[in-house]
Amino acid sequence: MHTLIDFLDSKPLYYDEIDYKRFPKIYEKIKSHFKLPKVIHLIGTNGKGTTGRFLATALFNNGFKVGHYTSPHILKFNERIWINKTDIDDTELDKTHLRLVNMLDKDDVDALSYFEYTTLLAMLVYEDCDYVVLEAGLGGEHDATAVFDKTLTLVTPIDIDHQAFLGDDINSIAKTKLNAIQNNAILAKQKHKEVYEVASKIACIHVEKVEEVLDENDYSKIFEISENLSLPTYLKDNLALSIAALKFLNIDYKVSDLNGARLFGRLSKVAQNIIVDVGHNPLAAASIVKELSGEKFILIYNSYKDKDYKTILSILKPIIKEVRIIDISDQRIEVKSKIHKVLNDLKVQYSQLNKIEPNKKYLVFGSFSVVETFVKEYMK
Repeated sequence: MHTLIDFLDSKPLYYDEIDYKRFPKIYEKIKSHFKLPKVIHLIGTNGKGTTGRFLATALFNNGFKVGHYTSPHILKFNERIWINKTDIDDTELDKTHLRLVNMLDKDDVDALSYFEYTTLLAMLVYEDCDYVVLEAGLGGEHDATAVFDKTLTLVTPIDIDHQAFLGDDINSIAKTKLNAIQNNAILAKQKHKEVYEVASKIACIHVEKVEEVLDENDYSKIFEISENLSLPTYLKDNLALSIAALKFLNIDYKVSDLNGARLFGRLSKVAQNIIVDVGHNPLAAASIVKELSGEKFILIYNSYKDKDYKTILSILKPIIKEVRIIDISDQRIEVKSKIHKVLNDLKVQYSQLNKIEPNKKYLVFGSFSVVETFVKEYMK
């Protein structure tokens, strides 16, 4: 029997096409084996990871057994399956992997994607929890996380991303994501009015805006928590959405319940002169520019082929002094010459990343892979 990591290494991480019917059919065969906790589902474009970690930490500090499923990971797969304030250990992973493989037909084991399989794995790990905060992958209604019965859906800001799978405009993307809602949902503050319009047209669900749930006392607590955690502005909005979820669940939270809740990889300072952020789309870039306005950084960057790196770099330009391209070992990474052309068009100086100089300021941005590679190779 292979370890989980060996098993997952044999599965492709990404597909050109996705069979949306496969996972619901397979889950239907084995759902009787699952004992589900209350599920809080997280959908949206940006902010799912931090919103989920804020909420999961507060629930745990209120005495609940809590799981938080998030993706992708930065350094180790175990980061994806957080339970009671700790990443799962290898022994528990392999034990649950063996149990899941024995539950499934061999054809189904082979057919399940990396993300589909690990979603089932996480839900087995979480069977003794009171709550699981379940972060969707790239989608909404067709995402593997959407098959489970939900107590509440939290909708983080929705923007253009993953167009090949979700649609080419906000209206299409919002429909695909919001169709995952089963009953109750809370919407974070949205950039696009179309998101609110789509939500209002979905039948048989109860949707509230975050500002309709929170009161003056909540905002006072959010301010204090933000100060304690040194949160950048855009993370305060994610915190507000998590607090709205606590109110929906009738949990009388305290400021101290959020201690230690910040998730690594979101405007995280890894050295006095180095900030890393796993953002990879225009909305994330705009949030960073707003937060770091007035400063200039050497941007350590690379991009996948399917990302709108021209728009992203255009947005980041006001805070870029120059760009250093970091090599990423991934077949989805864009050809360097195409990124060079965009930088030339933007009149931004660039070169290959070779070393980090202690007297210069750096921003590492572009994807989880960029941050992972940088931390592993340049932060030794």
